Amino acid sequence: MTTLLHISASPRGQRSESLAIAATFLDTLGSAHPDVEVEHWDLWDGTLPDFGPPAAAAKMAVFAGAEPEGDEAAAWRAARDTFERFDSADHYLFTVPMWNASVPYILKQFIDVVSQPGMVFGFDPVTGYTGLLEDKRAAVVYTGAVYGPDRGPDFGSDFQQPYFEDWLSWAGVDDIRSIAFRPNLATADPEPGRRAAHARAAAVARGFLSPAGSALLAG
Repeated sequence: MTTLLHISASPRGQRSESLAIAATFLDTLGSAHPDVEVEHWDLWDGTLPDFGPPAAAAKMAVFAGAEPEGDEAAAWRAARDTFERFDSADHYLFTVPMWNASVPYILKQFIDVVSQPGMVFGFDPVTGYTGLLEDKRAAVVYTGAVYGPDRGPDFGSDFQQPYFEDWLSWAGVDDIRSIAFRPNLATADPEPGRRAAHARAAAVARGFLSPAGSALLAG
């Protein structure tokens, strides 16, 4: 059975544009592929561990070839448990609202927790990094209240999509299908953009289990 993990970085519940678009994606995916098992991971639910001094020390110990001990070992186990939940899915759906031109801090926390040597990446001093996530694809819903790709710099910059997709690619996920609704608030009429985003979500969902082979699905 194919599994999809929906990782949500929006705290806005029923008022969230990104979650509404994700719902269209999931409804369409369920109709097209009723055998897909979906799990929802709300990053705001309190299950995401901290990555503070003990975890940072554990990471450096692992890099040096040592085994973490005591508090460091406990922090490392928490990071590994989080990674294993993430890695257990075949594919991903992310809902990523724009916060201050980038991603919500809870999503950055998630990235910092799971991005560990031997989990998300390998490293060689000669060849550099290698992403360890294999045969996975991701659909990503991006929303933003003010920024829009056709607006000038006075409406903000996009450190949201480039940052997040750079991380996905670095981790080994190179089949990324993006859906965007930006701007969704500071605009005279958001409806055309909203309809386009939901239509895009449905189109991506219908072809999500097929390899990316067109601009419609891979963009």
